[in-house]
Amino acid sequence: MASVTLKNVMKIYPYNGDDAKKAKKKKKGDQVEEKKVNLQITDRGVVAVQQFNLEIADKEFIVLVGPSGCGKSTTLRMIAGLEEITEGELYIGDRLVNDVAPKDRDIAMVFQNYALYPHMTVYENLAFALKLRHTPKDEIKRKVEEAAAILDITQYLGRKPKALSGGQRQRVAIGRAIVRNPQVMLMDEPLSNLDAKLRNQMRAEIIKLRKSIDTTFIYVTHDQTEAMTLGDRIVIMKDGFIQQIGTPQEVFNHPYNLFVAGFIGSPQMNFFDAKLVKENGKYVVCLGSYKVALSEDKQKALSANNVAEQDVTLGVRPEHITLTDSGVAAKVDVSEMMGSSVHLHVNAGGKDVVIIVSTMDMTGAQVAALTTGANVQFAFGGNNCHVFSKETGINLEA
Repeated sequence: MASVTLKNVMKIYPYNGDDAKKAKKKKKGDQVEEKKVNLQITDRGVVAVQQFNLEIADKEFIVLVGPSGCGKSTTLRMIAGLEEITEGELYIGDRLVNDVAPKDRDIAMVFQNYALYPHMTVYENLAFALKLRHTPKDEIKRKVEEAAAILDITQYLGRKPKALSGGQRQRVAIGRAIVRNPQVMLMDEPLSNLDAKLRNQMRAEIIKLRKSIDTTFIYVTHDQTEAMTLGDRIVIMKDGFIQQIGTPQEVFNHPYNLFVAGFIGSPQMNFFDAKLVKENGKYVVCLGSYKVALSEDKQKALSANNVAEQDVTLGVRPEHITLTDSGVAAKVDVSEMMGSSVHLHVNAGGKDVVIIVSTMDMTGAQVAALTTGANVQFAFGGNNCHVFSKETGINLEA
């Protein structure tokens, strides 16, 4: 097994002839950069991945997550050798592999669309890569049966892919990768073609698989739920840049900026225009007439950063807001019954706010009262506030 290290890795897609002419016409002196479709455009081409630095430990499960077009799949394909690295260095173990062919990197990749051979049985699909390596037949049989047992597809070895469900096909695709016992397992949105129930099942299967085989996992997804449940650490990307690297709990509890705060968590974090002031030496957040003193750990972090009084963007997660008898006034726009909780979409001073209210300690009449048009008031604690700079969007505690 092996660690994976990316040092200042960049991917630039060069212009074709027509694009290059357009770029030259737009130059103004040395000013050759512009913004287009959220990716940086330079005189060399479109920059899809920028200054990517990451050290992945041996047997670690890393998840690259972000919206479509952020560069996560491109990064994975560079690790696989399917995309050329424009700048920077990629190491698998202690070996520099920038110019090493994909087949010689000792990696295996699981794709979004399964990529199974339709004319082969499950057994033949699993055995194919081993046959290409001229592995002895008895060893092929042993490895295929081991992988099939791990993934619970032994009963399907004689079937062809068209006779399998989506979840079973994805198991076969994963099995085809693990029979090779690769140093690094790459997974590019492997569950995105499955329905919600199957996705949940396959997430659990991948967690079990990770415990069954000793290898390094690099997993790409746009689904933050997958990222939170699977990863030892999460790498959150936007427009080719890394926004934050941390454990699921770290990025949830301490988002580095507004993008991370809004991307991680479902429903997403609520944002308010607020003021950060000091009263009696303590940092206080003011949302209209509602005031809340921040918790001690937040006081220390802001003091250490010497944060001045200022207008801020205040972030509070829906599950950290409670209905109260006094607080911020709001009116219910939509009430969604979710069984053990109610998701309230309320309007507070022209701002849409989502509140998750537990129904466990409420009477039926209280729940029924939370209907469209109802007037409510809400509050939140100073330990659950996230304070972001209006100018930079960066968490002022960072």
